[in-house]
Amino acid sequence: MSLNTLPKDGVEFIGMVQPRQQSEIHPARGPAIDPGYFIASAQAHDEGGFNRILIGWYSDGPDGLQLAAHAAAHTKQVGFLVAHRPGFMAPTNAARAYNTLDQLSNGRAAIHVISGGDDTDQARDGDWLSKDDRYARTDEYVSILKSVWTGNAPVDHEGAYYRIKGALPTVRSVQASRIPIYFGGASEAALRVAGCHADVYALWGETHAQVREIVSRVRAEAARHGRQDDVRFSLSFRPILAETEEAAWAKAEAILGRIREVRGQAALGPNNHGPQNAGSQRLLAAAALGDRPEGRLYTAIARETGARGNTTALVGTPEQVAEAFLEYYDLGVTTFLIRGFDPLEDAAEYGRSLLPATRKLVAERLAQRVRVAAE
Repeated sequence: MSLNTLPKDGVEFIGMVQPRQQSEIHPARGPAIDPGYFIASAQAHDEGGFNRILIGWYSDGPDGLQLAAHAAAHTKQVGFLVAHRPGFMAPTNAARAYNTLDQLSNGRAAIHVISGGDDTDQARDGDWLSKDDRYARTDEYVSILKSVWTGNAPVDHEGAYYRIKGALPTVRSVQASRIPIYFGGASEAALRVAGCHADVYALWGETHAQVREIVSRVRAEAARHGRQDDVRFSLSFRPILAETEEAAWAKAEAILGRIREVRGQAALGPNNHGPQNAGSQRLLAAAALGDRPEGRLYTAIARETGARGNTTALVGTPEQVAEAFLEYYDLGVTTFLIRGFDPLEDAAEYGRSLLPATRKLVAERLAQRVRVAAE
């Protein structure tokens, strides 16, 4: 897949795998890595038809690149979107590491650049830069990555954060030109970087009005670099499915109740202070409109957890949630990053029902657009 090319069916689905069972309703237990669970999860996404799986970055978590390489050896088609925080690895080293993964996985690597939105978490790995400085470093860092990935000669760089002389672009990617860059962050500083570098701009699940607003802002920033048509958009949700709408909403309320039971033990931890990152603040703004601010959007879990992560849900039958995805698709969203509160079981269910239902609706929408254009 080229940098800004969608699959032929017009929509991209990204799941998420954890190195052990954990979620807001399943407090993590035991060793940090459960190899059997991790591989079962990767294979469920592979067999379920996901395009990629996200491997997150945590200050106390296993190395994502090594996890991705291990999963690549046990899967056939699914790609790997590996989160990366600039600043903890030299950009030239990261360039080689991601291209190595691309080679070992036969072209299935992508990078999800996250500058880091929480000072406390950054400090655990020795990063003391301010938020705006982190984004300035990210801008320089990604520029170096792209220079090394696409270079045909030794790369030199003189900047505020890095000084590089003669970096050799010897380790190449399987994918043409370079691997895709996904980017997350909703602050003004983040949007400036996104406009310059993102192939796919990723945000958490928000209201239609919020999505329209931020898509417009990112495109405006991209236009400054002549890239207004080069950025795609990704939304993250936690779909809650059942055979009937009533059962799905009951399930959502049961999940909320379970989160209240285990709060303080689950992966996201207690809500001791407000979130620093703009993405979480936007989710809380949506939650302030009510638990069900529009359609199938359910924000009570985001409110309960302090929106520390992707915590807005879409609730309904698979067909109803697919229709909700189509509404966002019509706003310009072409990628959906989804995971469940029962991560392994939900991934398998999404592959059986939600992905096919959504792809069917998107195919019908694309065919409709072709007909209209031909008239």
